[in-house]
Amino acid sequence: MQTAAGAARAYAALAKLANPVEGAGKVQDAGGQNFGAVLKDAMAQVTQAAQASDTQAQSLAVGKANVVDVVTAVAESETAIETLVAVRDRVIAAYEEIMRMPI
Repeated sequence: MQTAAGAARAYAALAKLANPVEGAGKVQDAGGQNFGAVLKDAMAQVTQAAQASDTQAQSLAVGKANVVDVVTAVAESETAIETLVAVRDRVIAAYEEIMRMPI
């Protein structure tokens, strides 16, 4: 099980990923939000799910939470992270495909 310091480092790493590089994501499509804003939203949701899971686990440790609630929070956090990783993999694959295109 992770310590509080390890969890804080993980949250800090997620926060760094959530803040897009200055100038990135400035191009908007005709429909609405830019890609950087969508990614930032997704990272915020994953971070929120992870924090809720951590809070539930801490509550269980002191006897204030139900095991079902903790398992649900952990499953939601795991699903959010798996989805984020899948999206990341698809973005990387798309970038690699673009880089292979002849000029």
